[in-house]
Amino acid sequence: PSLLLALSLLSPWGSAAGTCPLRCVCASNLLSCSQANLSTVPTPLPRFTAVLDLSHNNVTRLRADWAPARLPHLHALLLSHNGLAFVSTEAFAHVPRLRHLDLSSNRLRTLDENLFSDLGELEVLLLYNNEISTVDRTAFENLGRLRKLYLGQNRIARFPLELLREGTRLPQLALLDLSANRLRAVPAGELQALPAWLRDRLYLHNNPLACDCPLFQLLDRGRRRHLSAVEDFQDELRCFLPGATALVKILELAGKPPLNCSKAREAVLEAHLGDSVTLGCDSRWQGVRSRHWVTPGGERVLGDGGNGSVVLLANGSLQLRALRPEDGGTYSCWVAGPLLNETLYVELLVHNFTLHGPHDTLNTAYTTLVGCILSVVLVLIYLYLTPCRCCCCRGTEKPPAPRDDSINSSVLSTTPNHAGGTGEPCGSHVASGAGTGQNGRFKGGGTPPVPARQGPKAQRKVSDPDSVSSVFSDTPIVV
Repeated sequence: PSLLLALSLLSPWGSAAGTCPLRCVCASNLLSCSQANLSTVPTPLPRFTAVLDLSHNNVTRLRADWAPARLPHLHALLLSHNGLAFVSTEAFAHVPRLRHLDLSSNRLRTLDENLFSDLGELEVLLLYNNEISTVDRTAFENLGRLRKLYLGQNRIARFPLELLREGTRLPQLALLDLSANRLRAVPAGELQALPAWLRDRLYLHNNPLACDCPLFQLLDRGRRRHLSAVEDFQDELRCFLPGATALVKILELAGKPPLNCSKAREAVLEAHLGDSVTLGCDSRWQGVRSRHWVTPGGERVLGDGGNGSVVLLANGSLQLRALRPEDGGTYSCWVAGPLLNETLYVELLVHNFTLHGPHDTLNTAYTTLVGCILSVVLVLIYLYLTPCRCCCCRGTEKPPAPRDDSINSSVLSTTPNHAGGTGEPCGSHVASGAGTGQNGRFKGGGTPPVPARQGPKAQRKVSDPDSVSSVFSDTPIVV
């Protein structure tokens, strides 16, 4: 009898303060009150309780006084399948060490302001299979250690992107389940910028998403990277095409009308000679410490190399400085993960000109060539288009030129000559009787004087090279 008394005193349930609550099963610091037809949380609860299972009961409201005394050792609270419709914002003030909270399969409709802000050590939060449609932006404040958040099978219509942005509310989040909600659109571009270890556990299946090519490319990259959220739920990832009522598989949109989505290339970077570029090692494994790079030439990079031109950064990225043509090619990042190894490939294209060097010279030469061609075209138009014959210019100031003197015609003359009538002279076409032409040469009415010809050669045409040169001097040509 004395031995039994001693054992009872050593047991946590041997004193009045550690009495197991009615209709609960107690084992050491574990309390199981599941399926006990409870409408309220039983009291008193032993101070040393570490796990409290209240699932499958009728606890519809969780008030601030459900735990009147502080429970410093409680790290798991299970309240699923209770028809829970209300949770006080002060309900978790006395359980600051909680790491696992299960509120799934209840009737919660909103997540109020700062609802979980007292749970600074919470790591897993289960809220799936509720009726949640409204999530306050501050509902998950101060959850700096939360790693898994299950919000599937609710009525959420807006994607809570603020939960994923690095350095904001949930810096340690590694799993976000938003499946089976009412999402019609997701920010594909911003999601693609997230690290692969987070996209690996971002579940979006069974949502009425609208089909578009950025969404297809986001999921297609995930499939090629063997991300679990895509590879395990390929058939459940569906969307609505414009004007259609039936769902189609998102991963089957490649090249099909009406979108005709193309597959995006994975990890291809472009740079110029002399630039610096950083190649990221976007692994599926979070917090990997063991990794190394292999260059296109087969050289293994473990630290600084090439007189500082190749640097392995602390976050696993590879930085290349003062790029050369031979730096182009496919780089490999070898990662030793907790379950298996992973190899990532990054293709680097190095263009054989600097961004501000020969490339600009090429553009200038091209522009100059186009300008020259346009100048030649304008000169040809000027030379060969017949000038407008003004009907009002009928002066008799100058007799017409001989028909056979074609070189002195109005086509090559700098000042067109037209025989006129008796009307008012047209100022833009009237030639003076005599004057000084270009380069100081005398031009009589725009036509050089014709010397007297005698003999058999009297019919020879007059050739005046100065009149031809004056045309080109009036319109300079830049070659």
